[in-house]
Amino acid sequence: MDKKELRKLVRSMQNSHRKATIQGIHNTAGEDSAQDRKDAEGQERMPAELEELAEYLKGCQTVLLYWSMDDEVCTHALVERLYREGRRVLLPHVVSDTEMTLHPYAGQEQMRPGAWGILEPVTPSIDIATLDEGREAIAVVPGMAFDADGGRLGRGKGYYDRLLKLLPCIYKVGLCYDWQVVDGVPMDEYDVRMNRIITVR
Repeated sequence: MDKKELRKLVRSMQNSHRKATIQGIHNTAGEDSAQDRKDAEGQERMPAELEELAEYLKGCQTVLLYWSMDDEVCTHALVERLYREGRRVLLPHVVSDTEMTLHPYAGQEQMRPGAWGILEPVTPSIDIATLDEGREAIAVVPGMAFDADGGRLGRGKGYYDRLLKLLPCIYKVGLCYDWQVVDGVPMDEYDVRMNRIITVR
């Protein structure tokens, strides 16, 4: 199966998952309220898997993250929590058809819709060459699909592969739903593998 076919398959799985989720919401209507799903500070509660990831990231001064789209694991509460805890959270900003820059998160009031309608920071970009590598900085990366060997299927633009090529030593964590893990992702020489995959049910 090539990348194009795999993307088509993942989109089909995504639609099935969305329908099942909507059905589940209807079936459990009234069992809990929106307030029940918020923590003591009014933030949306994170899944247990993201709670574990947040604890793991406490040892990192810098975390490259992403402001999730509707079809990705929601990272909004994770971004806000790490920021409140004093981590330097860097989010991408699309500047062209081939390039992203990284910008410090400074709260949602410092975010604006970007090229794809995704909220992006309006803070000044950082010089990637100065970014700490290794255990001091970790990249948490989205994808359409991942495999057990760290293979990652993106949306086809290559933004993250080009960015991560500039950070060859950084520890890379792929974040996805459990149904996005497949038997094998076709990998080309310019594709970057993840060091670890974290899945959310």
